Amino acid sequence: MQRRFLIALLAASAISSTASNAQGPDWKKVRIGVEGAYPPFSEMGPDGKLKGFEIDLALAFCTAMGAECTLVQQEFDGLIPALQARKIDAIIASMSITDERKKAIAFSDAYYKTPARFAARSGLQFEMTAAGLKGKKIGVQRATIHEAFVMATFKQSEIVHYATQDQAFLDLKSGRIDLTLADQVAIDQGFLKKPEGRGFAFIGPSYFDTKYFGVGTGVGMRKADAATLGKKFNDAMAALRANGKYKQLNDKYFEYDVWPKP
Repeated sequence: MQRRFLIALLAASAISSTASNAQGPDWKKVRIGVEGAYPPFSEMGPDGKLKGFEIDLALAFCTAMGAECTLVQQEFDGLIPALQARKIDAIIASMSITDERKKAIAFSDAYYKTPARFAARSGLQFEMTAAGLKGKKIGVQRATIHEAFVMATFKQSEIVHYATQDQAFLDLKSGRIDLTLADQVAIDQGFLKKPEGRGFAFIGPSYFDTKYFGVGTGVGMRKADAATLGKKFNDAMAALRANGKYKQLNDKYFEYDVWPKP
């Protein structure tokens, strides 16, 4: 009898714990995974606090949703595993909506879209083809659309993989790689317009191919939560567009409109 009671007590405790951790359809508490190493979208300030366009946007989403949000910093390549392990509930980290990623997770509507570009030392002349970049070292951030594109397109190059884009910038400056491919805004504001980016420039065209670069950046979430949490984010997005808050944040960080164009 005592053993049965103990088993029943443990079962009840497990059910209670599961229920307390489970999110209801109202989503009053949301854990958002962010990178914190991709300026101007997300970075750590000198005071040790997260800042950037996506940080401000995430907080604005939460205000519009009436939700209490916790920002959880995580390296980019660990964000989807953390989501699937239920350590976070959503991803706001410049994660492009691609068919490949949609096999694993769901997305909100897109909230920004900018092209990808290469950067290299100023004055260098490269033919931006597989043959033209043969043997060249190209730096990319792991688990990104840029990595997927470079590995599929420039197979004769040496691809160097990094945990963060800032690490790629450091190696570009030191000469350990010849080029890096990343979001055009991240390269421009996160490197070229900073003192350490002096002597470097964009090279080659802007890349928009939806096969690799998707249809824009969205909030990532588990597929099971798309109908509830996804709707919350989409409704919040629409509200911020209508009340001017999105434009306010856009103009705070960019000199142009990053809202996805049809």
